[in-house]
Amino acid sequence: MPTREELDDEDRSVRLLRTAVHLVLGVIAQTEMSLDEAEAMVADVRGVALRLFPGKELAFDLIYLPRFRRLLTERYGEGAHPAWSVN
Repeated sequence: MPTREELDDEDRSVRLLRTAVHLVLGVIAQTEMSLDEAEAMVADVRGVALRLFPGKELAFDLIYLPRFRRLLTERYGEGAHPAWSVN
């Protein structure tokens, strides 16, 4: 059974990741930047997620990657499929 401290640490990590994802989505949506710059930001936030939750690549790819894909497609067109995309 996890301790209260472990649960609090996980809660903090989840909040940090959620904040980072929302910030990056907002910056990409509201800033004039190239597709390469936007993809780099997504890759960076994915790196943050994997540092906070090692071994949870699939969880990030299932939960957050579709949101980033939709935004990149909306902003840059159908050809916007990042190299790190699982599909």
